Amino acid sequence: MRLAHHDPPARRSTSGSPRLARDQFRALPTDELFARHHREPDPVIQEELVRRFEPLVRNLARRYHSRTEPFEDLVQVASLGLLKAIAKFDPERGFAFTSYATPTILGELKRHFRDSGWALHVPRGVKERALELAARTDELSSRLGRSPSVPELAQALGTSEEETLEAIEAYHARHATTLEEGPEDDERPSAVPAQLLGSEDERLEVAEYMTVIAQGVMALTDTDRMILYLRFARDLTQSEIAERIGVSQMQVSRLLRGAIEKLRRTSEDAGD
Repeated sequence: MRLAHHDPPARRSTSGSPRLARDQFRALPTDELFARHHREPDPVIQEELVRRFEPLVRNLARRYHSRTEPFEDLVQVASLGLLKAIAKFDPERGFAFTSYATPTILGELKRHFRDSGWALHVPRGVKERALELAARTDELSSRLGRSPSVPELAQALGTSEEETLEAIEAYHARHATTLEEGPEDDERPSAVPAQLLGSEDERLEVAEYMTVIAQGVMALTDTDRMILYLRFARDLTQSEIAERIGVSQMQVSRLLRGAIEKLRRTSEDAGD
């Protein structure tokens, strides 16, 4: 005997009223879903509301997206704010849900950055101003067609230029670079910071040589220093130097050799 096919019965709530199936909820207007959820919280209604307001979540998360902060992580944080807004929203007050949810979601994003998104300790007020700076920078850049200046940012934030500069510095201090992180240019590989720790810096040796040379130059006469300057700093020929200081080229040659010899002796004495 063939059994008659029947649709599955609607679920019933604890109060005895029937609950619609997941697919049937999708046909209901958003206002009706909020009214039902406010009377009796239902995880299926909550799931449908989250689906409908996912574009709002992603749009707000995009405001705080950066290369160092994965976008999907921010979406998860913003989704938590959406769930809190859905749970506390009262449709009988007559407010639009987006007007109620937006500050809640943004607050969750700001809390995420304030509590766990900073590599250095930064005062709470500065953190919040730095996050606001990021949003205002994007808005002004879109409107102006260029990067906004510090005075323009200060005006948008309602702060002084000094406080704006502080916020800019704080924003760039959100993340620390690891010692294992190398340069982004793969075509020109170089050592990562960890490989440089404890290694000899060739610039220190150059600095030492420059110190010795400076000591030798101080021991020269004014004429010797002038000749060395014109020859090696200004790249003049011996004939040009002779014309400049009013002596013969042979004298310039003799003075130049003598000045170099004095520098050599001074370097040797310093090395001993």
